[in-house]
Amino acid sequence: MGADMSNNNNNTNRLAFTKDFFSSPALSLTLAGIFRRGEVTEKGDVEMEEVDDGARRDDTTAELSSENSGPMRSRSDDEGLDGGGGENEDGVDHGCHVKRRKKYHRHTTEQIREMEALFKESPHPDEKQRQQLSKRLGLSPRQVKFWFQNRRTQIKAIQERHENTLLKAEMEKLREENKAMREISKKKVGCANCGISDAGEDHVALTTTEQLRIKNAKLKAEVEKLRAALGKYPQAAASPSYSSGNEPETTNRSCLDFYTGIFGLEKSRIMEKVHQALEELKTMAAAGDPLWVRSVETGRQILNYDEYLKTFHHNNNNSNTRWLKTHIEASRETALVFMEPSRLVQSFMDENKWKEMFPFMISKAATVDVICNGEAANWNNGAVQLMFAEVQMLTPLVPTREMYFIRHCKQLDIEQWAIVDVSIENIEDNNIDASLVKYKKRPSGCIIKDESNGHCKVTMVEHLECEKSKVHNLYRSIVNNGTAFGARHWMATLQLQCERLAFFMATNIPMKDSTGVATLAGRKSTLKLAQRMSCSFSQVVAASSYQTWTKVVGKTGEDIRVCSRKNVSDPGEPIGVILCAVSSLWLPLSPHLLFDFFRDESRRNQWDAMFGGDKAKSIANLAKGQDRGNSVTIQTIGSKESNNMWILQDSSTNLSESMVVYSGVDVTSMQSVMSGCDSGSVTILPSGFSILPDGANARPPLLITRCKDDRTSDAHGGVLLTAAIQILTDTSPSAKPTMESIEYVKSIICCTLKNIRTSMCCEDD
Repeated sequence: MGADMSNNNNNTNRLAFTKDFFSSPALSLTLAGIFRRGEVTEKGDVEMEEVDDGARRDDTTAELSSENSGPMRSRSDDEGLDGGGGENEDGVDHGCHVKRRKKYHRHTTEQIREMEALFKESPHPDEKQRQQLSKRLGLSPRQVKFWFQNRRTQIKAIQERHENTLLKAEMEKLREENKAMREISKKKVGCANCGISDAGEDHVALTTTEQLRIKNAKLKAEVEKLRAALGKYPQAAASPSYSSGNEPETTNRSCLDFYTGIFGLEKSRIMEKVHQALEELKTMAAAGDPLWVRSVETGRQILNYDEYLKTFHHNNNNSNTRWLKTHIEASRETALVFMEPSRLVQSFMDENKWKEMFPFMISKAATVDVICNGEAANWNNGAVQLMFAEVQMLTPLVPTREMYFIRHCKQLDIEQWAIVDVSIENIEDNNIDASLVKYKKRPSGCIIKDESNGHCKVTMVEHLECEKSKVHNLYRSIVNNGTAFGARHWMATLQLQCERLAFFMATNIPMKDSTGVATLAGRKSTLKLAQRMSCSFSQVVAASSYQTWTKVVGKTGEDIRVCSRKNVSDPGEPIGVILCAVSSLWLPLSPHLLFDFFRDESRRNQWDAMFGGDKAKSIANLAKGQDRGNSVTIQTIGSKESNNMWILQDSSTNLSESMVVYSGVDVTSMQSVMSGCDSGSVTILPSGFSILPDGANARPPLLITRCKDDRTSDAHGGVLLTAAIQILTDTSPSAKPTMESIEYVKSIICCTLKNIRTSMCCEDD
């Protein structure tokens, strides 16, 4: 009896509490908001309506992306709904309008294929397109609309994950820098008298002579290691094997299995790694969605890393410390190249031709060892070689990337070739310099397909594991998002060089594109001299180990880097001490506008502080590409008769980078070159500019906009300009740079940058 009364009291209390709770004003407002936004199902769940892309919640995005492997689902509009009463199946009225849960169905493979095709052409179809597609597929326009909304949201989710990864890497890098700065501040030594710290950069700086001695010692030690490693190969190859009759037996096993090379690895292990890399490259080059997702806003292809790990069965069990120290760069680009496949393959397999093909990106290249020769009929097919490369940007503010990797060439069929690069793992265990293993190539390379008529279609894949390093703030964005060393930059450079070679060999260039040089031999000799000038410039301005840079500050705060070198015997440069000053800065201009400003000879006096004065006049103009910006010009300042110095200028532009390089040339020597004589002994000392987009347009905007033309798509960003000036300070190679010469070259580059700012800002206003 007591128990029954207790239960009744409890039930009464629960009813009272429930009544008070549901009658509270706050809950009434909350429920009203829920019913305005969605629908309550018969089980009491809230079902959200479809909303615009910008208002979709993050959890909806994650849910959509998790269903990436299966077909998309959309609502069925022809399902019966209980839209009238508030009763559910048991006939009980709950006091509110309740609808049944809408059923879902999966689209067929054909429907998805049709919608995917339209999505690639138009991610935002209009009402007419949706009506036509719905009739053709047997769907309602509402279903088509929701499918496109979900697809856009799915791609946004992948992009956001990619951006989040970059931001996390950036945050971790800042933490490491902060930690390093704290450690340095703790180790600073204070003065015994005043207590002020004096352990700055000057305190630990070494003289140039001491730095060279240390570098020389390191190089000697590295050479000895390489000699010792290479010494193992002939011993292994020469060691005979014996049969049961104690007779020496000649076999190829020593050549096949006991290759030690630089890293002490067996050849069979290297070949296994190469064949796996080739298969991965073929898949990476041919696969589409979901492995590669193209950004709707920027057009860049983004690697879906989760799908990559699943496709190639790579484990992601690396230690957390390793992932904190490295980041992944992956990109892909496809384009048509004006060169025959066999010739292009040979350019990749010969280190000198490879460097000539990418003169502004490769500062050093070497074939360290040949692991396997190709076939007798075609020595490139099947060749495997160990290569070394130093990759650069045209500024001393970005460190170069040095790496060892295996390069393999394979003919896939009568029309296709594959060039695959892959780094050997764990080579740091072989006493190799740590700076050479900061960058590891995951299976990368290109697939080359013959398209006849001297053209070939090239699909290039760049996939690197990079150790995090400090990058100057100006270039941090384009380096971290992969555009600085990505496949698009490599492809644009390849197209530019192949086009230059085609124009160099052509004999039918229209006269309007080639003026001032009468003979074909003179045209080739002039173009050859201009190419040598640009290559020399690219070797000077980068952060390569060829030179050591010293930071100085201009009068108005410019960040200037200065280095000196001595030319003892090279006839292509003036003999003596050469001083180079380089400065990089950001300008709120579009790259093509600044490039055209430098090309215009009538405006040269507005920026040139070295040869400035009167307006320049063009003597000759030679085209070296389809874009009129790719040209070589010969200019004179003032009267042509009274001037003993002409200016040779080489202009190059592509979607990723533009360059304007110039040098004063003796009139007699230049006239000899224009007549067809050899240009190898003509003395030049190039200066010039490198122009890069700042990468702001590579980051997706908050709102989706219509695609823009390539020449105007950078309207929301700026330009990264690197200016370099070279002067001869002394004709004696044994001399040393003086403070007067350093101040002089500083004044020239500061004046040049000031003139550019003044001229372009006035024009922009």
